[in-house]
Amino acid sequence: MAYDSGLIAWAREALEPLGTITHRPMMGAAVLYCDGLVFAVVDEEAIYFKNDTVTAPLWDEAGCPPFTFIGKDGETVSMNYRRAPDDVYDDAEAMQRWAALALEASRRAPAKKKRG
Repeated sequence: MAYDSGLIAWAREALEPLGTITHRPMMGAAVLYCDGLVFAVVDEEAIYFKNDTVTAPLWDEAGCPPFTFIGKDGETVSMNYRRAPDDVYDDAEAMQRWAALALEASRRAPAKKKRG
């Protein structure tokens, strides 16, 4: 799996009003951060925004499938990220609305313990 650097550039531009957008390659994709908070994953064709039980109904209503990949054992693994609706790829306001939901989900997530 690879990631689309053009999509990352678009996300940085469109989401500038929300904060500083950075990314880090991870397992063939790229993880997006807003002011240091993880909120999205970008692969070779799409952006996937973080979701949780609070926002899942909104993603379901918009028909946004979960981010999945094939694990080492050959099973499909699903993560708490949803494929962005088509309008985020050419509409900065849509990108901001959906990213804001992802940031809310990230803020609600329990803090992970640091490795020590």
